[in-house]
Amino acid sequence: MKITWLGQAGLLFEKGDFKIIIDPYLSDSVVKINPKNKRRVPVDETFLKIIPDVLICTHNHLDHTDPETLKHYLENEESVTVLAPEASWQEVRKFGGNHNYILFNRHTEVTIGDIRFKAVKAEHSDVHPIGVIIKAEGKKYYITGDTLYNTDIFKDIPNDIDVIFLPINGLGNNMNMADAKRFCKKIDAKVVVPMHCGLFDNFDMNELDVENKVVPEFYKEICLNY
Repeated sequence: MKITWLGQAGLLFEKGDFKIIIDPYLSDSVVKINPKNKRRVPVDETFLKIIPDVLICTHNHLDHTDPETLKHYLENEESVTVLAPEASWQEVRKFGGNHNYILFNRHTEVTIGDIRFKAVKAEHSDVHPIGVIIKAEGKKYYITGDTLYNTDIFKDIPNDIDVIFLPINGLGNNMNMADAKRFCKKIDAKVVVPMHCGLFDNFDMNELDVENKVVPEFYKEICLNY
């Protein structure tokens, strides 16, 4: 599985020709509501030309469910399977078209081909946030979504996660580095990938104090050594 970081919480998973995009934010929409959050890294428009097989939005905040970004994927004739919890689902369905909009709330599982998606609990300031576990090629990838440290989350997570992707910026109801470290210890994944930094701020993801971290770079494949 090839995995590319799109910045903020955005990820592109590729298994051959099959493409999964999660929480893409490839515009400057947020600056319109908060001038402090002007993007510091230009958009790579290459990633706007992809037509994903599966598009996942973990919650209805603009840097995760962004109409200016989503229009590139949903205003076309190709059918996309869209997985989104309640509030995001209501938003993405406005695009209409020949897409399969699946209400993807906590505990929901969807199997597409030989890949299984499971929505798990997240604790955030949106009404219906989720994390996602993707099971593919014998691996389990856990994308926490935006979340605080919440002990109820661990009830949803199996004890054999291979890679965890999580926010560490400590703002906007996300874990800070101290809580992210505790969270990672509890999950005990083989590899930790910190995210949600560097687009609006100067956080250094290398400062996350876990030995098994892989710090991603904008628009580059994440090299998972495990």
